[in-house]
Amino acid sequence: MRSAVTKLDALAIVALAVDAPVRQQRTTRPSVELAPTIDGRGAWVEIEIPKFGEPPPLAIDVYSTVSDDHARLQALTLMATLEGYTGWSIRPDFEV
Repeated sequence: MRSAVTKLDALAIVALAVDAPVRQQRTTRPSVELAPTIDGRGAWVEIEIPKFGEPPPLAIDVYSTVSDDHARLQALTLMATLEGYTGWSIRPDFEV
């Protein structure tokens, strides 16, 4: 059975899975930080919920201030963590 989830619910699930808080909860761009680097740079997750008329899967976007490769690595790590934690079926939107 599939059920709808809100952006904050999805971020809360991600936060629990990676043991990190949801940041900027009361803004238009709440996020969860992933594996910060020593120099303070790092990666974070934002959730995009489909707008009216779009297909139901939500998008889990991973960004990085280090590099695109770093973002991809963090995305794959998060994907494996979430699949184990939630049972969600997740696929990357980039070549592996």
